[in-house]
Amino acid sequence: MALVNVANMVVLDNPAPFGNPLQFEITFECLQSLQDDLEWKVVYVGSAENSTHDQTLDEILVGPVPVGVNKFILQADAPDPSTIPSTDILGVTVILVTCSYREEEFVRVGYYVNNEYMEE
Repeated sequence: MALVNVANMVVLDNPAPFGNPLQFEITFECLQSLQDDLEWKVVYVGSAENSTHDQTLDEILVGPVPVGVNKFILQADAPDPSTIPSTDILGVTVILVTCSYREEEFVRVGYYVNNEYMEE
């Protein structure tokens, strides 16, 4: 049985311009006291062809985590376009939100993102 269950994750400010911060409202339930913090991470996949272009946009520690339902907003800076191959700037990619406990990842949520030019 899992000690932490992610109940809901909502992408805030969606859709948004490429340069805006990414925001996720995360609701999770903790079923038992945890001795260590939870590590949450936001990763932007810069290229499906090569993981060296992936960008960790933010890593935070959340804790101590009380037993019960918990909610917080995870905000990460926008990806750095200079590290993304020019052929991968536009089109579909993925943003991953992961959570680990004691360096063991136990949840990974992926969101497809479509980057396109805005008409002015």
